[in-house]
Amino acid sequence: MTEDAELLDDLLRLCAAAGAVPEVHHGPPGERAGWERAPMVLVGDDAARRCQGVPRRPGVMLVGRDQDDPDVWRRAVEIGAEYVLRLPDSEGWLVDQIANAVEGVGRSALTVGVMGGRGGSGASTLACALAVTAARSGRRTLLIDGDPLGGGIDVLLGGETCEGMRWPDFARSKGRLGGGALEESLPALHGLRVLSWGRDDQVVVPPQAMRSVLAAARRLGGVVVVDLPRRVDESVVEALAQLDVGLLVVPGELRAVAAAQRVASAARMVLDDLRVVARGPYAAGLDEQWVAQSLGLPLMGDLPAEAGLPSAQDSGEPPGGNARGALARFCTAFWELADAPARSDAVQARPRVGGAP
Repeated sequence: MTEDAELLDDLLRLCAAAGAVPEVHHGPPGERAGWERAPMVLVGDDAARRCQGVPRRPGVMLVGRDQDDPDVWRRAVEIGAEYVLRLPDSEGWLVDQIANAVEGVGRSALTVGVMGGRGGSGASTLACALAVTAARSGRRTLLIDGDPLGGGIDVLLGGETCEGMRWPDFARSKGRLGGGALEESLPALHGLRVLSWGRDDQVVVPPQAMRSVLAAARRLGGVVVVDLPRRVDESVVEALAQLDVGLLVVPGELRAVAAAQRVASAARMVLDDLRVVARGPYAAGLDEQWVAQSLGLPLMGDLPAEAGLPSAQDSGEPPGGNARGALARFCTAFWELADAPARSDAVQARPRVGGAP
């Protein structure tokens, strides 16, 4: 809402960049429903007076250019604006908010990263099982393969030949990606969407691409699971920065714990909430508590062994595909904790998940 031609041109340009089709008014719409129905309302400084007395609603932003306007906060209070924006400084942030409104973004996805304390620890298997279990429970789920040397997580899901985009298609991504477009472009396997690596392309994913893809995935809501490599380069740092919680899978061996200490030290420089998933069999005198205490990290649980898992994968059943299996029960318990009424409290409590039947 504005009659300022210069400001209107700027706002139309920002809406176009965000993929939004705006309705332009000089004042509040004649019908009250129009004011309340719009996902976002941008009010120019010149139109604030005409908006006094309209019903209060979320998503109102007062936009202008005068950086030194002493009365801007009073006008914002009068119209119930949630934000006061000054252009051009706030353009990037505003484009993101407009795009969020277009996509109907609610609470961002619970994003879980899985790393191995050493090679062959079973981190990719756990990442797959977490994603498969989440999708089976009805959660909107996206599994992202962040390890270019892992062989392709789509192979674990039996979907290496499925049509859809892979990392090479997103390697040059910068700025904002549409969450819905990302989801629709990826292979659909076992009720979830998967972003994996190509078979023939040797490609490096720049940090900007990792940031764009993960941000788009998080805006979809639901669950995002990221399978991460042990090394922490710039792209992995971008992934770690967007995680809600990280799981470090550590076999119960002295050398594995020593290796995991280096991985944990690098990851904790970026990620605050990193937890141990210990995995047997354990060397003499060791158990899951000892593994976690040696690393100085909270224990998420003891990852159970599941008999027949390799043969099940050969027959096309993914990790976690057997809903009654020990691995699926472990993952189900994890998601139940994550879905506690106050999700942030559930994450902060760092409860253990037991693997035993």
